Amino acid sequence: MSMFIALLRGINVGGHKKVPMADLRICFTGLGFENVQTYIQSGNIIFESSEKNSFKLEEIIQNAIKSHFGFEVSVIVKTSSQFQIIFDACPFSEEKKGKSYFILLNKIPNKNLVDEAMQISYENEEVVIKNDCIYFYNDVGYGKAKFNMNTFERKLNVVGTARNHNTMVKLLSLCA
Repeated sequence: MSMFIALLRGINVGGHKKVPMADLRICFTGLGFENVQTYIQSGNIIFESSEKNSFKLEEIIQNAIKSHFGFEVSVIVKTSSQFQIIFDACPFSEEKKGKSYFILLNKIPNKNLVDEAMQISYENEEVVIKNDCIYFYNDVGYGKAKFNMNTFERKLNVVGTARNHNTMVKLLSLCA
């Protein structure tokens, strides 16, 4: 069995796509996953599976959520070690890291698309794209930023979901 972290995008936000975490745990357990844990209401699930392919797990989970809850949601699945690598690769200083955001991507974008996307810049905002993560820092916070994840997703031809530093730390600790 391998440990995975599944990140669901856009659930329980503004009363839309409501997913009670207890029901989500039941759904995951029904898929044959073991040691299923959720963290906060924003769709963070830690689980163990004998299936080794993250992309196959994403498809299984997306189909189960559609069947169980009646709507589609983007799902990104990483092994706990992939998650740790993404966390450790954060390019920001320790001071900035605590206020940074990690936009985990469903795949590594094309280098030419990354080069093009990196031309986008906003005052007092830092964006670094490394492998399958966009690292974002803004001293006034994500909600007040000019940075727009949808713009980067379109330019990079990827799907992403954002988590803050504290959530990343907590998910990794739950995997330990």
